[in-house]
Amino acid sequence: MEILHLYISEGHNYVGHHGGPPGEHEIIEVDEIHCVAGHGIEKDRYFGHKDDFKGQITFFADEVYQDLRAHFSGNEIAPSAFRRNVITRGLELNDLIGREFEVQGIRFFGTEECRPCYWMNQALAPGAEEAMQGRGGLRAKIVTNGTLRVNR
Repeated sequence: MEILHLYISEGHNYVGHHGGPPGEHEIIEVDEIHCVAGHGIEKDRYFGHKDDFKGQITFFADEVYQDLRAHFSGNEIAPSAFRRNVITRGLELNDLIGREFEVQGIRFFGTEECRPCYWMNQALAPGAEEAMQGRGGLRAKIVTNGTLRVNR
């Protein structure tokens, strides 16, 4: 499994914006993220969000990203558009739901799919929510502290 991209954002662009325009919080690509067990990613919008939060970190498969880029070929879609923290290659994310797993020495627990919502139609392209059904990524809890780094 490879880590291709890592992202953080200090604020929410979609959560809490129903019925209004999305927020304008930049998603920032970084070379490493610091995972804190039970709390989330330092400097990310969900850090310390609430006790036992099931989305302390999110993963998204590059294979799905590439498929969506081909499907919506008229649109320039960056991997950051999905607002997931970790873009991976070579890992079937849905297989990790309900399981503990390890990446770069850090333990995680896969809680559920990152289900796409109607905002994806605006962030990516009309029809994106439907095209992402069943492959929106993985929400997980952080079980042990550590630092994830982009594979070079």
